Amino acid sequence: MADRPRDLAERMARRRKAGGKSAEQTGDGYLRESFTLPRAAARARAQAFFARYPKAGYMSEVEHWRELPGGEIEFTMRRLPSAD
Repeated sequence: MADRPRDLAERMARRRKAGGKSAEQTGDGYLRESFTLPRAAARARAQAFFARYPKAGYMSEVEHWRELPGGEIEFTMRRLPSAD
């Protein structure tokens, strides 16, 4: 995890430059996917994510989200790589 808010901001900025979506697996075992989408598309993407990776099996959740000045939503979904 980030030590400072600036570290988190820099990490999110790098992901945004990667084309709107990125996936990263960290040392804590979770797989994180970040998205930057218009509000309706963001809602649909999150619903599809939960349908594909249910919380009960993958411990999935919206880890972080924010609304950007242009009205787009930037968010990070977190899940375990596989269910038992």
